[in-house]
Amino acid sequence: MTIPSAQLPRGTNKPGGKIRVLVVDDSIVIRHLLRQALQEDPDIEVVGAEANGVAALARIPLVSPDLVTLDIEMPEMDGLDTLRQIRKRHPRLRTIMFSTLTTRGGSATFEALSLGADDYVAKGSNNGPLDQSLLALRSELIPKIKQFFVLPAAPATRIQSLPIARVEAPRRRALAPLVVAIGVSTGGPQALMSVIPKLPAGFPLPVLIVQHMPATFTRLLAERLQATSPLRVEEAADGMAIVPGKVLVAPGDFHMRVRTSGGSKVVALDQGPHENSCRPSVDVLFRSVCENYQGAVLSIVMTGMGHDGLKGTQVLKSAGAYSLVQDEATSVVWGMPGSIAQAGLADRVAPLDQIVPELLWLVKA
Repeated sequence: MTIPSAQLPRGTNKPGGKIRVLVVDDSIVIRHLLRQALQEDPDIEVVGAEANGVAALARIPLVSPDLVTLDIEMPEMDGLDTLRQIRKRHPRLRTIMFSTLTTRGGSATFEALSLGADDYVAKGSNNGPLDQSLLALRSELIPKIKQFFVLPAAPATRIQSLPIARVEAPRRRALAPLVVAIGVSTGGPQALMSVIPKLPAGFPLPVLIVQHMPATFTRLLAERLQATSPLRVEEAADGMAIVPGKVLVAPGDFHMRVRTSGGSKVVALDQGPHENSCRPSVDVLFRSVCENYQGAVLSIVMTGMGHDGLKGTQVLKSAGAYSLVQDEATSVVWGMPGSIAQAGLADRVAPLDQIVPELLWLVKA
């Protein structure tokens, strides 16, 4: 039986220990690049590199990796079939998929995430200079590997200018909310599939979502949510009306804001500077909904790496909004929701299966 990745605890490495990574890719060039990029990090050890799923499955018991990077398209046994076998044989083993930035690659990535993959990295072009390829791999893949592990030797990060308080405040209703704003990252597609399809037909508020994903993937995400949801789900477009019962997903590489035009609310997209290394950014959306709905906002932050949404939640809370975050036990990564909870900004910290009941209670739907 497949065990959802959200139920797998983050690994804890012993002091001085390294994260053991097995690389699986049919391209010898990619295997070389991955090995070279990863082995330069002092916290990571590459324990093997295999060309297909059959070889990888044979190798895993021999090298006991903590994480596998897994190409999707491979001969003999492709990445999806390999992932299925990994989840059966080694359910606690972390997996990061490699996929292309194409519709086909995006569809396969969503299938992998539904099968229990923890995260993915989009492959860029292999035609550029070697040093650029290495830099891109280091900047994207290494943080994604480390997000699943606690490294005791690493200095603890601190949230600046925000007081550390109790995790959960007493339960209260929000100011009659007029909009739901959701921010999510790593593990987000699975979390959203557990939330959006469960919202009932006739849900009385608009829902705006920022999911950290490339452009092609956000469109596919909206289509997947629409296929199982009684509400209308679309990838947002500039000028699109924001109306009750409609779910809008920010397109990849665009910030999504709200603009008030003639008494109506519409989507405003832009490619302004990245915030928290993200575009779209949750903070951008949260600030915008606060400005346009005067704090009558129900904000939800679920699983994800980093702290995007923290500053935006602080702005919303100062205006009287309600903050709901996913708990650590059901998050793939408790970075984004955890930063809000630890700063004392969460009105409620709830497991994934309680997000919708809490939301419906708050809007009296």
